Amino acid sequence: MIDMFHQVVLWVVDTVSLWGYPGIIVLMFLESSFFPFPSEVVIPPAGYLASQGEMSLSLVIAAGIAGSLLGACFNYWLAVKWGRPLFERYGRYVLLTPAALEKSEKYFARHGHISTFVGRLLPGIRQYISLPAGLARMNLPLFIVFTTLGAGIWVVILALGGYLIGNNQALIVQYLHQIMIAIVSLCLVLVTTYIWVRRHRSKGKLTED
Repeated sequence: MIDMFHQVVLWVVDTVSLWGYPGIIVLMFLESSFFPFPSEVVIPPAGYLASQGEMSLSLVIAAGIAGSLLGACFNYWLAVKWGRPLFERYGRYVLLTPAALEKSEKYFARHGHISTFVGRLLPGIRQYISLPAGLARMNLPLFIVFTTLGAGIWVVILALGGYLIGNNQALIVQYLHQIMIAIVSLCLVLVTTYIWVRRHRSKGKLTED
């Protein structure tokens, strides 16, 4: 398994070296859509190449964010195009009733920005958070802004990891594990604070009325 992972990393390094920044965009597009292609093996090698003077770190980050955004917009479009009719027709088979579907759409209409931002930072969720956003037809400019913010933070972390640590994947994975614990903790704080502020404002409006 380790040898296979090492081979994948070498292939990514060769691909990025050959394709340059467009290669980063393509690979991050795949990672950000519905293909199981981890960004952890795309951006750190590119950051390593930047540390060797073969690429620009700022352009690596820009290309990574661009690919992530394009992949997210692709998923958003898929959900807008096919999502609702698909769920309306087959949702009952996965216990998704029309009422639950409508409730989820209303939730994303009100809280889609924080959900999109936080979702882009969490493993296993970042690839799919665009689907409920598209299903709820979240405001597209807001979707783009918060997707860019969330994806940008993650890409910067990965790029700096490759730039500072080098092409040592074992060490990068070790540090990323620690960083992910910090990110998940930060996301919990953000969501808790967001819920508290929303409730506080709601109580304030009820008091004024």
